[in-house]
Amino acid sequence: MTPAGQHAADAARFTELVESASSGDWARPAPVAGWTALDVVRHLVEWPRGFLLGAGIELPPLDVDADPAGAWKQHVADIQAILEDPAGRVLSNPHTGDRPVDEAIAQFYTGDVWMHSWDLAKALGREPDLGAERCAEALAAMRPMEQLLRDSGQFGPAVPVAEDAPAQDRLMGFLGRDPAWHA
Repeated sequence: MTPAGQHAADAARFTELVESASSGDWARPAPVAGWTALDVVRHLVEWPRGFLLGAGIELPPLDVDADPAGAWKQHVADIQAILEDPAGRVLSNPHTGDRPVDEAIAQFYTGDVWMHSWDLAKALGREPDLGAERCAEALAAMRPMEQLLRDSGQFGPAVPVAEDAPAQDRLMGFLGRDPAWHA
């Protein structure tokens, strides 16, 4: 799938969750320690906007606190527009090197939307389904660089999960999430 196509699919799943939330849901705890449902959305709106400065793309800030759904939808439209017309832009980052902007978004951001869909679904009291095959592929790709990922501070300590557990549970455990977590 193209970077634009994958983002559209993953963002659509996350958008469904955002749109299903009531105003009282935003304060619900999320599986990430110290985060709420609102924090999950804020994370996915704010960090990529800063990341894209490395490609000379300055997107205006969005007020996630005032309107989580509106901010999310605007953010998705902004990212989708970049992916559909990357215009040969290159994103330079001291941690990732120089990459075409659409590839950088696909590699570092779109997967984050996909994985945080699990967090938002759990925070809203829903059972997420990230797809067994994609979860197994992601876990297989991450295991060889586990120490690098842990050292980055982006993942908590692994949560023990049975090796014969569903791929999604094993992936979430690897990422430091308790697959059995409930708000």
